[in-house]
Amino acid sequence: MECKKHWRILLVCLIIVYAVAFIGGLFTTNAVKSDWYQTIKPSITPPNWVFPVVWNVLFLLIAISMCFSWASKKQNQKTSIIVSYWINLMLNILWSVFYFGFKSPLHALVIAVLMLVSIIHLIILNWKINKKASYLLIPYLLWIGFAIILNYLSI
Repeated sequence: MECKKHWRILLVCLIIVYAVAFIGGLFTTNAVKSDWYQTIKPSITPPNWVFPVVWNVLFLLIAISMCFSWASKKQNQKTSIIVSYWINLMLNILWSVFYFGFKSPLHALVIAVLMLVSIIHLIILNWKINKKASYLLIPYLLWIGFAIILNYLSI
């Protein structure tokens, strides 16, 4: 693993990504048990236990992707890497805030589509920097595609 020699970068990436997971979880954890969510939850929604498992794997892949990207970067790519991951992670938090916090699936759907676009941007950006970093984001892209369907069906 390329990040092995850059363990400090990997550690920072893990802290950043799991801080995002923690913040999003503040809005999600109790809300998935609420009456409101149970009434709008689409029938194709996986069981509740699937979400933390999938998201933990996805957040790990995002952190490793970020590490590969950062460790492989050229000086002129530094800003675009930081901004691109930051935008994506903020959209991730905002989705939880709007969907579960504000109980606004329609606004959350807009954010989810923006998140999908930001993941595509990250994949393209990483392709130019480190192809492994790009490949690691494909499960995230697929999951957000599925999440958009669930989000749409809950409106």
